[in-house]
Amino acid sequence: MNQQLLTIIIQLSYLVASVLFIIGIKMLGKTHTARRGNIYSAVAMFIAIVATLLVRDVLSYTEIFVTILVGSAVGTYVAKKVEMTQMPEMVALFNGFGGISSVLVATSEYWRMAHDANIAMPLVTGITVVLSVIIGAVTFTGSMVAYGKLSGKVNGNAITFSGQHAFNAILFLAMLVASIFLVLDPNNDIYMYVVLAIGLLLGILTVIPIGGADMPVVISLLNSYSGVAACFTGFVLNNQVLIISGALVGASGIILTQIMCKAMNRSLVSVLLGGFGQGTTAAAGGSASDIQVKEVGVEEAAMIFDSASSVIIVPGYGMAVAQAQHIVREMTELLEKKNITVKFAIHPVAGRMPGHMNVLLAEANVPYDKLIEMENINDEFSNTDVCLIIGANDVVNPAARTNPASPIYGMPILNADKARTVIISKRSMASGYAGIENELFGYPNALMLFGDAKATITKVVGELKEM
Repeated sequence: MNQQLLTIIIQLSYLVASVLFIIGIKMLGKTHTARRGNIYSAVAMFIAIVATLLVRDVLSYTEIFVTILVGSAVGTYVAKKVEMTQMPEMVALFNGFGGISSVLVATSEYWRMAHDANIAMPLVTGITVVLSVIIGAVTFTGSMVAYGKLSGKVNGNAITFSGQHAFNAILFLAMLVASIFLVLDPNNDIYMYVVLAIGLLLGILTVIPIGGADMPVVISLLNSYSGVAACFTGFVLNNQVLIISGALVGASGIILTQIMCKAMNRSLVSVLLGGFGQGTTAAAGGSASDIQVKEVGVEEAAMIFDSASSVIIVPGYGMAVAQAQHIVREMTELLEKKNITVKFAIHPVAGRMPGHMNVLLAEANVPYDKLIEMENINDEFSNTDVCLIIGANDVVNPAARTNPASPIYGMPILNADKARTVIISKRSMASGYAGIENELFGYPNALMLFGDAKATITKVVGELKEM
């Protein structure tokens, strides 16, 4: 096979892979086509990898296949070991690995050009190398901090210190100056070290002041960063499929970030500056001791469900922690056999990452058409007999509508409090991830079903079977 024909085959393969990436990511936008979209994207990645291996100046195939085997083994082990509750921190790790990959590729390409007397680094290449390193470094360390917060290894509250924003601004300016010098004088390695070091430090400093309640926004934003970094790396390598796929990830991540911000009624700037989710309960509807709650037992809860004609289930992170999604699906099927309508209300930021509840319920084989988005189901709560809240807190807190002093005031929430009866399944009266007490717990139509969600709902299902 001559070199010209090989080049044509590689370019056509990249074109096919790019088209499949676009189709795949388009299909991911709808629940009933998401699985096929994943398959198309996987096939596109396989084609892109095979085409890249045909490039003659690639590393030795022995090194590549050994790396693939090791990476596949680690990935398979981790995928089987990780719990559904750990998916958000897993996604954060993936984002971080994408960022550090861009850093390693860009710095290696810089090193190759800067230390070869026969190669002159073009201005455009120097600029893209710098951008890839900066964005990739910020993505890597920022994602590691997000992983630490989500997994509990790092304090989930906002971590701030005096003069933090001014210090970050100074670091950014220093990095900008070093970047300019690096582009003008690429043979001086010290500038690359400075850019890389400050980029890694800024990644940490920009995420630590962000509280736990904003983690869904942070994850989607870091996902966008990883895509943008990959896109710039594609320009460094002159690889079209990497440019296209990176741009797709970057653009979709930004769109998702905007959706998350809108769902929380917050601007991206306010999220990045931190201050929300710091664990304060001040002016948020009082402390847990001020809220008078009514407790419901398993038998009484089963009787309430049995006498209902319509039920809306609001899933939250507590359902993921308890691994209750399968028993919830069984309860849904049981209620439907009794001619009771059951739907699931999905808030965009429920859980710890975008789409967390969708993934959790899909894993339990809950039909896609039962998962209704907030704007499409909110009007139905007032005509619903029973609303069952499983582990959700901040996304159903009426303080977002009623308390101007609350940190979440103005945030769009699910109108769960408007149902005729609200049953809240929680382990205790502990506040949600935002650290804000939920005034819904004290409402006249609210009943607390205390205990592990999986255990209590299993008992409710047992009672329902006997009715």
